[in-house]
Amino acid sequence: MNQNLAFADYAVFIIYFIVVSFYGYSVYRKRKQDEHDAKAYFLAEGNLTWWAIGASLIASNISAEQFIGMSGEGFFLGIAVAAYEWLATVALIIVALWFIPVYLKNKIYTMPQFLKTRYNESTALIMAVFWLFLYVFVNLTSILYLGAVAINGLAGGEYLHVIMVGLAVFALFISLGGMKVVAYTDVIQVAVLIIGGLVTSYIALTTVGQYFGVGENAIAGFKVLMKEAPEHFKMIIPKPTATSSQLEIDKYLTFPGLLSYAAGIWIINLNYWGCNQYITQRALGADLQTARTGILFAGMLKLLMPLIVMLPGIAAYVLYTNGHLPQLAGGKDGAYSAVLTFLPTGLKGLSVAALTAAIVASLAGKVNSISTIYTLDVHKKYIQKEAGEKQQVNIGRLAVFAAMLLAVLFTWNDVLGIGGVGGFTYIQKYTGFISPGVFAMFFLGMFWKRTTGTAAIVGVILGFLLSVLFNEYAPALFGNDTLLYTAYPNGKGAFEIPFHICMGLSFLFTMIAMILISFAGPKVNPKAFETEPGMFKVQPQTTVLMVITLLIIVALYVKFW
Repeated sequence: MNQNLAFADYAVFIIYFIVVSFYGYSVYRKRKQDEHDAKAYFLAEGNLTWWAIGASLIASNISAEQFIGMSGEGFFLGIAVAAYEWLATVALIIVALWFIPVYLKNKIYTMPQFLKTRYNESTALIMAVFWLFLYVFVNLTSILYLGAVAINGLAGGEYLHVIMVGLAVFALFISLGGMKVVAYTDVIQVAVLIIGGLVTSYIALTTVGQYFGVGENAIAGFKVLMKEAPEHFKMIIPKPTATSSQLEIDKYLTFPGLLSYAAGIWIINLNYWGCNQYITQRALGADLQTARTGILFAGMLKLLMPLIVMLPGIAAYVLYTNGHLPQLAGGKDGAYSAVLTFLPTGLKGLSVAALTAAIVASLAGKVNSISTIYTLDVHKKYIQKEAGEKQQVNIGRLAVFAAMLLAVLFTWNDVLGIGGVGGFTYIQKYTGFISPGVFAMFFLGMFWKRTTGTAAIVGVILGFLLSVLFNEYAPALFGNDTLLYTAYPNGKGAFEIPFHICMGLSFLFTMIAMILISFAGPKVNPKAFETEPGMFKVQPQTTVLMVITLLIIVALYVKFW
């Protein structure tokens, strides 16, 4: 078991870097010759194919927090964490059917623009500023930190800051070319990501088979996992009882059984895939059928993700508990890197390339969204109203550079404490406080004409305050079995309400407040979006894709219930 990279591994990685760089440059050169306006730079308007949209969605979504964080949750929870991925597929179908038609019909290019068009300028500005801070100080920093830590562990543990800067520069190189360069290089990135991820999972399973004497056979290795860790192959985490261990309580706090499916996991997925500039930007420049097909393609690829990002974590758990793995560096988040040490020379380089592809694609997608929101929704409206097309592109590029520089500076010495809570938890914690209010605001704004701008502002603020209340203060007010005791390493403990339950409660009360406030306004808000006959009509081939995808998900849940 060699933990360091050999020459062949570096060679594989360099080949990957050269291919992505040259392809990205060729797309940029063609875009520079053919397209000169700002919308082409920010949205690649009308030029993305369905497969480029789908691949870019997945490449931007799967990053270090999935490879490292979700593998760690696979180590800790098991297959239950796959619900994030499989229900994301259902969320993508919902977005393709009902959200995207609304955006495209009303010529929406950014999420703040949606809020201005549907509600008012104040709501749009509040959320534009919030999204900029969230993307820079939560998303960029966590992706950069987790990715650098993972690759640094494989490279010998002495190059953290060099790797951090290298990832940032690589992402800058891609993102400065605009949305079209980002999207088409993502096609290569997602291919490397999937191939490298599948290779890692295959080696993990054959390694398990080898250690347990059933031969170097992936299927036999998978059967060993099911035999050695049957509790890791249950989709529903049981509610703890009076005799439950602290470990069982901690698992339920992370994923509270059927209650997760009542609201929390749906709010996370629908808000992420349907109300997120970083994600929807890929589809906003296409026609409806192309956008829908691309989103459904992404949904089908999501079905593969647990195999790539979760299964290595379960394999690491079985190897670790049976003494075949040393102590994990960084706790459960070290599971994926530990599995990579079993890979032979060359394949280890491919897996590092896959991890790098995921990191760089997400960084590039994030900074492109940051530059789009800043340029179109802040700078053009409030700072330089007369900025022309070329000036907007230049401002966007400066925003890309500034965002990445800030992320590097704040990640340099882990200023935000990402490493202390784990990257996946870090992202869920800080985005989850705002998700209920944001999703309520978008959902009612799209599908209830009476929703007012006042209700929207109250909703986003109230959603945040309620999230703080239920997460931080409600445990001291309630005294029933919703509360679970959690022990901390320092010997102290606290009563907590599971995170998904907090989100559901926040969303419920926010929706009630927004509806009551809206009833005080006009029966039909003059800014309400109009629908038209056939707007949500689905073509037969699209229906077939959705039915096949849903049947696969049902079969998976029946198998692992």
